[in-house]
Amino acid sequence: MTQNDFRRIALSFPETSERAHMSHPDFRVRGKIFATMGYPDRTWAMVKLTPEQQEELVSAEPKVFAPVKGGWGRAGATAIRLKAAKKASLRVALAAAWCNRAPKFLASQFESRL
Repeated sequence: MTQNDFRRIALSFPETSERAHMSHPDFRVRGKIFATMGYPDRTWAMVKLTPEQQEELVSAEPKVFAPVKGGWGRAGATAIRLKAAKKASLRVALAAAWCNRAPKFLASQFESRL
């Protein structure tokens, strides 16, 4: 995966926009950040998951997913090693993060199409 691949997948979700947070690109649904990329460098991205979702992904693919250090990580912020990620697992992680941050009615519409 590259940053462009990550960007393309993130922007494929309904009502997603790209902005910047602390000089790093981020992806938002209705103004709420669900993913970022470029920290600590261009080879990393991050998604906002629940702790349970994070545990599942980290257990399944520890070379791809890792908890962010500190309190953010304990709350579900999950780092992604872009180079190691496959499109399918990245899409699963981004979809979960998007659904976590989207308004409930929008997330339910999206989930019903899956």
